[in-house]
Amino acid sequence: MDTKAVFTALYDVCEENAAFFSGATKGQSGDAAQRLVDAMTIIQEHARSLEPVISGFAAIYHHFDFDPHVPANGYRSLVKVVRCCLLHIIHKGRYISSNRRSIFFRASHNASEMEAYCSALCQLRALLYLAQRLLHDNSHGNLFFQEESGLSQSFLREYASMHKGCFYGRCVGFQFTPAIRPCLQSIAISLVAFGDNYKKHQSGIGVAASSFLTSGKYAIDPELRGQEYERITQNLDVHFWKTFWNVTETEVLSSLVSLTATTVKVNRALSVPPVAFDLPLAADPTRTVTLCPPAAHLGPGPVQMRLISHELREGQDSEKLLALCRSEGGPITISLGLKTKRSPPSPWLVLHFHGGGFVAQTSKSHEPYLRSWSHDLNAPVLSVDYSLAPEAPFPRALEECFYAYCWAIKNHNLLGWTGERVCLAGDSAGGNLCVTVSMRAAAHGVRMPDGIVAAYPATLLTVYASPSRLLSLMDPLLPLSVLSRCLSAYAGTDPQVEKQVEKVSTLSMVKRDASLLLRDFKQGASNWIHSLLDRGSADAVRKSVSEASLTSPHVDPPVPHEGSEYSLEKGTLRSQTCQDLGTHTNSTASNVQKNANHLSTTTANHNSIPDITMTPESKPEDVSFYLCKEVDPSMSEIFSSVAIPPPGGEEDPERPCEFPEGFEPLRSEQLAEMNVQSSPIVRNPYMSPLLAPDNMLKGLPPVHIVACHLDPMLDDSVMFAKRLQNIGQPVTLCVVDDLPHGFLSLSQLSRETREAANVCMERIKDVFTMKDPPPEMRKHRKLEQTNPKPSATKRDHTRLSEVTALEEEEGLSVTGGASVVEEAGLTGFYTPTNAEAEKILA
Repeated sequence: MDTKAVFTALYDVCEENAAFFSGATKGQSGDAAQRLVDAMTIIQEHARSLEPVISGFAAIYHHFDFDPHVPANGYRSLVKVVRCCLLHIIHKGRYISSNRRSIFFRASHNASEMEAYCSALCQLRALLYLAQRLLHDNSHGNLFFQEESGLSQSFLREYASMHKGCFYGRCVGFQFTPAIRPCLQSIAISLVAFGDNYKKHQSGIGVAASSFLTSGKYAIDPELRGQEYERITQNLDVHFWKTFWNVTETEVLSSLVSLTATTVKVNRALSVPPVAFDLPLAADPTRTVTLCPPAAHLGPGPVQMRLISHELREGQDSEKLLALCRSEGGPITISLGLKTKRSPPSPWLVLHFHGGGFVAQTSKSHEPYLRSWSHDLNAPVLSVDYSLAPEAPFPRALEECFYAYCWAIKNHNLLGWTGERVCLAGDSAGGNLCVTVSMRAAAHGVRMPDGIVAAYPATLLTVYASPSRLLSLMDPLLPLSVLSRCLSAYAGTDPQVEKQVEKVSTLSMVKRDASLLLRDFKQGASNWIHSLLDRGSADAVRKSVSEASLTSPHVDPPVPHEGSEYSLEKGTLRSQTCQDLGTHTNSTASNVQKNANHLSTTTANHNSIPDITMTPESKPEDVSFYLCKEVDPSMSEIFSSVAIPPPGGEEDPERPCEFPEGFEPLRSEQLAEMNVQSSPIVRNPYMSPLLAPDNMLKGLPPVHIVACHLDPMLDDSVMFAKRLQNIGQPVTLCVVDDLPHGFLSLSQLSRETREAANVCMERIKDVFTMKDPPPEMRKHRKLEQTNPKPSATKRDHTRLSEVTALEEEEGLSVTGGASVVEEAGLTGFYTPTNAEAEKILA
């Protein structure tokens, strides 16, 4: 992409519009005209500072790629987001130039648009400064700053105070493909409306109805939506996110999703009792190892799973399996009958671990793409519903997933599987569990899976800073404050405890919700009418319902927290587990291998917690990519021209300065609550596999990673793939463009997300059909895009034509008129297509 052409076009369109509106007559649109002039001027100021930085990063960011055929890392992603923002400004500026003389031109609306992107550009400029600091302090080729103090703490401090509402209002999802932006806006509107009614209702119907009634004001007021979204993401605890993400688990929504999903003949929820059993050792099948059921934190308990199969296969309707089925309150979803045809067992099995930040969701939320996988692969899928944090922190989920893996191998005849080939697949937190379950299988000496397919996995659960993690400032699905709460909950260090609510009768609950619904209906209707009749008085409406509820007599009175005997016992277990982890940090990696070698049929009281707690905390010398390599002196000069040291020399410990003199990013009115507590547990290799010693990673099966170019967790995937490559492990890395973290859960919403889900399915098929890993698996893999664009073969040599092609590459149009929806204030719901742009140009 020609950076010079982009900036030149930006300067031209801003100068031309600023000159026009500077001479505009004073009148009804005089204030709006001045706002446009100010926004255009500030945008040019930011662009002049950004141009050399973007050019500098473009010259060096390829040194951080996994290999030349997979151009992806956090520095590239930051530059891509900045360029995308610039192209949106150019696109909007050209629209203003084309329509500013029209009688239908709304100067105030367009001024708000430019101000929003101006704010976004200012914050992106701050992120690039932080990325330059990261480049200065990191070793060559390393994307992570491997300390939780210093620069990492500076990033957390800046995140807590920087303004983020501009990325959640008019600019929400601007960096992603246009097909996914309406979905992200709907999620943002739903979230802020849900936040208004969180804990004000005790029944699901009350929350849903009230959220619907109050969502209108957020749909027509992007600024209010961004402000509330920022407040919610910064201050609400992990239990709110747990509740919101589990909305898709409700019967109504899950039933609607099932109507559009692939039909399967077997879809059964299983509950496997906690019973110990033996498995043969992979090295010596005459010896066995005893696998005990999960016991961490909650004590021994059943492991929940879901079996999905497109065809009814032998064993899937056996009495032994049906005895394990648990009722979900719905109809039986298995085809039985005298004439039912049973297919032979499949040689393949997909063992799936779902994502959800270790705190939310179950296999039910991931059913749509799991059904498609079962149909396309013609194989059963077993998805594990592991226990969730904060009630069941690490290592409970890992214990249950490993137990489920061993149980599936032991009972393959019940699953319609011959026991031949098994692939572990998971997304986000599930990708982490795929890797750690394989590490535990190697430590126990049992059979290893034939391959791992991890979609956007979280491989480093520390607060180490990286360039891609800077994207969490603007990501609508993975804000840093939410991510840190989830990781703290999984680590067992989250100090927040959900308040207990006094139990009430069903009748009083209905009465209470009915009165709140009537109040919210009146308030919602009033907000709609006032917003439509008088847009000029929007500021008067911008008082959130949640703020008003602080003084409302309908709010629940505070209930004193009375700890029960069970909660005290659970807290003791959690504390003891964390203490055990801390007391074994001086152990050596050889101890784990010795313990695995001594396992036999006579193993007694073989608990899985000591195995994990005895794993040492990784040291820099054990992690190969932390070793500083010699850098070519000529390259050092190029790096030093881009990287910048902390401004002002010595930093004031109380008021450190992170940015050059004369620049300051926009600040939030309220600081985010970033209670990130450092604990040795997050550096445990079974929690952060990126920090595992080489000898623990050398036993892994072939790993296929599918990452997102604009994902805050991208650097986790890139660095983990580098580690595996450096030690000679078979690994592939595929990076999809323009999609957010969690695209598998959005696979039904657009063609791009469906194609990305198919990429994961093809990787699983590679695991099943590949007898031996070919040599090319250890080498370079090409970047695959979900939406390939034809390359331009002919271009005019004019500046306009160059930027036109760049806009098309980013999914933007050259020009285009605003639709009635846009003029009504629903900004962002409409993006002109290329066909419309060509028609206008003609």
